Amino acid sequence: MQKRDLLSITDLSIKEIQWILNRASELKQGSKSDVLSSMSVALLFEKPSLRTKLSFDTAIHQLGGHPIYFGPEEIELGKREPVADIARVMELQVDCIVARTYQHSTLEELAKYASIPIINALSDMEHPSQALADLLTIKEYFGRFDGITVAFVGDGNNVANSLALGAISLGINFIIASPNEYELSEEIISKIKMMTLEHRGDLRQVRRPEEAVYNADVVYTDVWTSMGQESEFEKRKQVFRGYQVNNTLMALAKPTAIFMHDLPAHRGEEIDTHMLDHPQSVVFQQAENKLHAAKGILELLLSSSQN
Repeated sequence: MQKRDLLSITDLSIKEIQWILNRASELKQGSKSDVLSSMSVALLFEKPSLRTKLSFDTAIHQLGGHPIYFGPEEIELGKREPVADIARVMELQVDCIVARTYQHSTLEELAKYASIPIINALSDMEHPSQALADLLTIKEYFGRFDGITVAFVGDGNNVANSLALGAISLGINFIIASPNEYELSEEIISKIKMMTLEHRGDLRQVRRPEEAVYNADVVYTDVWTSMGQESEFEKRKQVFRGYQVNNTLMALAKPTAIFMHDLPAHRGEEIDTHMLDHPQSVVFQQAENKLHAAKGILELLLSSSQN
């Protein structure tokens, strides 16, 4: 079986994204799989995690595999020993590495030196497993992607990057409202421009949240300050003032719109106190879907039956 890595959501073809989403739906509805029987998967996490760790650990168990978790203090990637050496040791004893890193370059180095699949469980550049869970949630609620508009309010961060790339590839229109200098990165914009024009959704970057959210099908936000950016907290709190998702902003979207957040949420900052319990919130369904998306990813990358 040829080694496959998932560092960016663009490592998947449109057909493969659709396969993961369809398979995730089947598994959520009770389909069984032991595709990871006799396999071990290392969870190599530099950053703390609730949902991503929980979803991959549970997914590996439910697919018949054995997860082995390594926290930040156990490995110290690139400090205690070189990333290349870690990759070479792990490839001899496990079948896959799910890695959550501060730097995307660490994932690229793991992939370079390991002969086993590397799955990005979050880096400073992308969060593809989150995007796949998000797309699964959108599919469940609307039954389609064409013609859907996602309004992302806030920082053009790793979550926004992967969701924009995945959404646009499936024909979803993606509008992001961000302050100056906090837009999607130039690298992500370049990737979007290189996508085929057929069936591609549109990208718009605006300043005002109201402009992005107006008549949208999905309103999505994330924290203003991500892990590793703690020193910027006070600055970001000022810069993003006015980018909070609340009842007033949500009312500008379609009456059938859903509210999404990848969690953890900081109430009183990017959302008001009650948004997670808003009648249009699907946040906790979205969190559950991380499990089913993780299963789909693992099946695709580790099953010799999938091409």
